[in-house]
Amino acid sequence: MAEKVLPAESVYAEQMAASGDGHHHPRVMEDLKAEARARGLWNLFLPHATEWTEGLSNLDYAPLAEISGRSGLAPEALNCAAPDTGNMEVLTMFGTDEQKERWLRPLLEGEIRSCFAMTEPDVASSDATNITLRIDTDGDDYVLNGAKWWISGAARERCRIAIVMGKTDPDAPRHLQQSQVLVPMDTPGLTVVRDLTVFGYTDQEGHCELSFDDVRVPRANLIGEEGGGFAIAQARLGPGRIHHCMRAIGVAERALEAMCRRVTQRTAFAKPLSEQGVIQEWIAESRIDIEQARLLVLKTAWLMDTVGNKGARIEVSAIKVAVPNMALRIIDRAIQAHGGGGVGPDFGLASMYAHVRTLRLADGPDEVHRMQLAKREIRRYESA
Repeated sequence: MAEKVLPAESVYAEQMAASGDGHHHPRVMEDLKAEARARGLWNLFLPHATEWTEGLSNLDYAPLAEISGRSGLAPEALNCAAPDTGNMEVLTMFGTDEQKERWLRPLLEGEIRSCFAMTEPDVASSDATNITLRIDTDGDDYVLNGAKWWISGAARERCRIAIVMGKTDPDAPRHLQQSQVLVPMDTPGLTVVRDLTVFGYTDQEGHCELSFDDVRVPRANLIGEEGGGFAIAQARLGPGRIHHCMRAIGVAERALEAMCRRVTQRTAFAKPLSEQGVIQEWIAESRIDIEQARLLVLKTAWLMDTVGNKGARIEVSAIKVAVPNMALRIIDRAIQAHGGGGVGPDFGLASMYAHVRTLRLADGPDEVHRMQLAKREIRRYESA
């Protein structure tokens, strides 16, 4: 990170600007990927041992993910970027041999990117059973019709495959109506309608609205079994949620670092900002917030390793609420300490805030996770 990734941030920005394409793939990223592979820092997220990785536990991966979270370049450089991570885990656990050879292998090699299409514009996607995209059977094919949005990664030319969740049987029990299928991005009828900005920022990976109009794929592209889409989504989202939280702690650390540097360099009312009581309080509270959040994430990682993702689901919900809110508090304090510069483009804090704010929605909004936590607590007393 110190020797290669952080110094590459300015190079990356220069190459992006020179391309004139907001979704360009800068050459420096391939250099970083080659360096990471040479150092054995590749696919670290994957708990399953493969020829590409020895398989780290969640607890082993947590501090590494936190360090990588300090830079937006690091996850892709290590081939540990969402949504590819979740898609690779899905294909590892549920894919056929043919699916693994065609799509998992190039993803693990870092040759292509992917996206996961679940969220829809016309329904409340906080409840995934609401999805309406149809996956109808026609002979040996599936035909997809519907719309998706906020599909991260879909704007990139390197995005070659989408895992799409839709309804194969609307008459089945509520959690058995959905299935997931593999849809190559160049399939006729699949259109990238637009790239959605985040608080006005255009992400390099893109967050796209997609239209599916009679999109036809072979039934061999089904992942797992028909009706298993919801269960697969839950298996996918657990690790994804903790990975986001691990990296968000790294973001918070970088924001705290920026705040501390800034307040030692600025003077107001005849003394350095660092000597102002309110600033010292912000710094102290930020350190406490980070340490508390980190311990909860590490506990959750340990539980996922020892009792499984399902056994750790309550703790996953807890960190999914606690960590993004913690990081936002610290970024907000750093913005305030930077004054007008904090909301501008020069220090990266405004962009940092915008992107971390999305984590209160991605992979389930805070309110859904709080509901799960509350139900768990109430159930103890109901049973008594």
